[in-house]
Amino acid sequence: MNAENTISQHSFWGETTAFLALFFDNVGTLIFFSAILVFTFNYPANIILTRMIPGTAVGICVGDLVYTWLAIRLRQRTGRANVTAMPLGIDTPSTIGIAYAVMGPAYVATRDAQLTWHIGMATLFMIGAVKIFTSFFGGWVQRIIPTAGLLGPLAGIGLLLLGFLPMIEIFNEAVVGMVTLGLIFTALMSKLQLPGRLPGVLVAVILGTGIHFALGYGGYLPEFTAPSLQMTFSLPAFSIDFLKTLPRSIQYLTIAIPFGILTIIGGINNTESARLAGDDYRTRDILLTEAFSSLIAAFFGGVAQTTPYIGHPAYKKMGATWWYTLLTGLLIGVCSVVGLLSLFVSLIPRAVIAPIFIFIGFEIMRQAYNDSPPAHSPAVSLSILPVIASLVLIILGQFMGAMGATPDKLPLRLQIMHQTLTMLSNGFILTGLLWGSMLAFLIDHKARLAALCSAICAVLTLFGVIHSVMPSGELYLPWLIPSHAHYMLAVAYLALSCILLLLTRRTDKPRV
Repeated sequence: MNAENTISQHSFWGETTAFLALFFDNVGTLIFFSAILVFTFNYPANIILTRMIPGTAVGICVGDLVYTWLAIRLRQRTGRANVTAMPLGIDTPSTIGIAYAVMGPAYVATRDAQLTWHIGMATLFMIGAVKIFTSFFGGWVQRIIPTAGLLGPLAGIGLLLLGFLPMIEIFNEAVVGMVTLGLIFTALMSKLQLPGRLPGVLVAVILGTGIHFALGYGGYLPEFTAPSLQMTFSLPAFSIDFLKTLPRSIQYLTIAIPFGILTIIGGINNTESARLAGDDYRTRDILLTEAFSSLIAAFFGGVAQTTPYIGHPAYKKMGATWWYTLLTGLLIGVCSVVGLLSLFVSLIPRAVIAPIFIFIGFEIMRQAYNDSPPAHSPAVSLSILPVIASLVLIILGQFMGAMGATPDKLPLRLQIMHQTLTMLSNGFILTGLLWGSMLAFLIDHKARLAALCSAICAVLTLFGVIHSVMPSGELYLPWLIPSHAHYMLAVAYLALSCILLLLTRRTDKPRV
């Protein structure tokens, strides 16, 4: 038998491991996204399972199939058999961010599940449009905005939304969570091999899920409910009805722009990483594929953007070629249509998936500090702070909602504190980007650019683009708002801008 047509045992296991890692990474994101909406905001699960997941799967399927074709084309052009396709899947930080910052608050405000779904589609549409535009200028944006400003808010999401909140899920089911945590950290962080070279992530998912159901049916889990094993055929349907909600969704443009830019910048970095590993893909092909696959998903009911994943060299070391992206794209597409993907989402407990998100969150944190110049580490830390306000409001909102309390019923001091947290939380991604950039410029003695960042904050504050005084985070004309809080904060930013210009002696001179 021809050696080129024979898959060795090593390459078979490598391809299998790569497929399982990419497949479960996507499934895990969908599980956590669903859990956030259902258990945090009481959103109806039916729309998630039969509409959002199949629509999102369309984007994954299209993107992975295009990346597979690009790998085959590169293999034919170079004559190398070990070409590895770029991995593509759901962008975890933005998916979690959309759940917490867009769809959850929208459902709480409207109690309209259909409208909330359309707002999610509209937000994804705006992200896709931003990505298509940015793909032509991504290199320029990367040179203008400091790395600390770009990655700092993402680090905050990684530490708090992907790290701290999943840790709560682990402690809610301590036995399940700790067993899974140990296996996943062993496989992904220490790189230790399990007996028989079994994939650590797969073993963790199967064992953790088995323990969950054993404890649940034994009466040891208070929140346990027997799962439904029904699979519903859900064919994604093309629709443009969500475009009617664009005017109402424009307030979420402050979330769409940073997320779109960040994934494009990530795509540039990941393409360069693949080039250094030996696979020289055209950057524009990689970026436009992720942009159009995100845009396409919106028209089929999707609410989560796709992006090339970090770790192409790791997949290459596994021995993966283009089969793993082909299998991931096809299986996610088929499984979503027949209802198997939704079955996975409803069967696998949150405590089992939580350690994977903690690992991802730590990797995002590591990247933010490692890729930024060492002197800019305070800027990364500063850009994390607005995310803390968002985390506090998320947890506080669950308690207040359960008690039927509203901010106006709180004592005056607590009302003021709640208003401050709301303003600090609204637009937290863009706020973190500007704060981190401002401090990075200041550290480099580029006082004028730092002052410009502060002045931009002042203008954006007036219109609620950041620090919106409205609980929903919506935009407004400043003279139509009865509160003076936005004026006071805008004046504060202008004062800071003046200080940066007047009190810094050595301006616009890079640190030696």
